[in-house]
Amino acid sequence: MLRSPRALLLDFGGVLADAPPQPPAPPELVRRLSQLVGGAVADQQIAADLTEGARRYSAWRDGAGRTADPVELSHSRVWAEFVTGSWPGPARDAVDREATPLSYAWTWRADWAVRPGIPEALRAATAAGLPLAVVSNTLCGAAHRDFLAAVGLAGSFAAQFYSDEAGPRKPNPRLALLAADAVGVPIDRCWFVGDTLGRDVEGARRAGAGAAILMRSPRTDREPPHPAVVPDARIEDGHGLLALLRQARGSVD
Repeated sequence: MLRSPRALLLDFGGVLADAPPQPPAPPELVRRLSQLVGGAVADQQIAADLTEGARRYSAWRDGAGRTADPVELSHSRVWAEFVTGSWPGPARDAVDREATPLSYAWTWRADWAVRPGIPEALRAATAAGLPLAVVSNTLCGAAHRDFLAAVGLAGSFAAQFYSDEAGPRKPNPRLALLAADAVGVPIDRCWFVGDTLGRDVEGARRAGAGAAILMRSPRTDREPPHPAVVPDARIEDGHGLLALLRQARGSVD
């Protein structure tokens, strides 16, 4: 049985919320970019560069995750290095000036949905006096914040830490340590709940979390093997998290 936690640190995607994959070049974002650059880049080229940029940024994230202390790129660098490199100078400058709102638009998913059992698990943890924090890698944490507010969950969290705002990217242990400090609980008394072995469980281990919980999501099933990274428990959704809490604390209602 796991040691009872004094706080929960939770990933966003795959834990709090999930959504079907979105095309890397959403038509509304292509239109927005086309208007922003005044037609200097053809819509077809914008869509192609967004698609290729998403692939390259994903590859960069995977590579960064294998380094000792990965840090997030700024919004401006993501657009400049992965999307607009071949565009005319004025078009690149126009995107750079709007890099943050464009990153929000590229991050936002209209079909994000709260994962099953998460509201019940959060309510039970709060009732039991456990402070909660979000710890998430993302291009734009503001989109995550707004989603949690829209579905009525933002008030459950004492703190939210996103890689684009804080700097470190999981598995850099600093992101989890910042969250633990913010909720005033030693990291070895925190449970960390994520949906990846290489980023979440590995990051929790590096930080010294009291327990590393793997919640299965579609991303979990797509992840390459990490035979040396073993979670303390595996669960399917928020209902599984609530069951673990009840087991560890004797009774969480």
